[in-house]
Amino acid sequence: MIHNLNEKDSILHQFIGELRDHKVQTDRMRFRKNIERIGNIMAYEISKTFLYTDRAIETPLGATTFREAQGRVVLATILRAGLPLHQGFLQFWDYADNAFIAAMRRHHKDGSFEIKADYITTPNLDDCTLVLVDPMLATGGSIKTSLDLLLQHGTPRKIHIATIIASSYGVEYVRREFPEADIWAGAIDEELTGKSYIVPGLGDAGDLAYGAKEALD
Repeated sequence: MIHNLNEKDSILHQFIGELRDHKVQTDRMRFRKNIERIGNIMAYEISKTFLYTDRAIETPLGATTFREAQGRVVLATILRAGLPLHQGFLQFWDYADNAFIAAMRRHHKDGSFEIKADYITTPNLDDCTLVLVDPMLATGGSIKTSLDLLLQHGTPRKIHIATIIASSYGVEYVRREFPEADIWAGAIDEELTGKSYIVPGLGDAGDLAYGAKEALD
């Protein structure tokens, strides 16, 4: 299932607008903070799909119950651009286990590229709710590479993929590859350039959050 959070009015629009605005996004602290805020919103929205049961507690004045989420959550992130989004989720899901994957484009001289994953650390994923977060979903290659690696470590009960800005091409690709997964997007842009960049997009989320990196051949 695809959840496009841009279809309903909310404060999310403002945070995404500031991420896109080239005059605002040069403030790295604000850029990272807006990504964290979006992580908060997405964590809240995805939490509505969890299973809940009643739990009894005592207040200073009496007894009551509250609805407690059930099951283990594993929050997985693609480094490095995913770190602020991960932090936003973790501020709401402080009980979650965590997984990290280093995956990035390796460009070739002919203009093509491939996704290389150099590092993964994860708990066992059997019977958990796996939530993979990455700010941008362009071609879907990084998501596929990362999920393929993660699924070598167990079979989740449910998979969610959360991204701030996706291309329609990338969404359809991931949906075909992982039809059992729910995809959550802050906005879905129609255009993907010949070099596989989302338009209008926002630029390179990792560079905007943490500074430019040296290009790898």
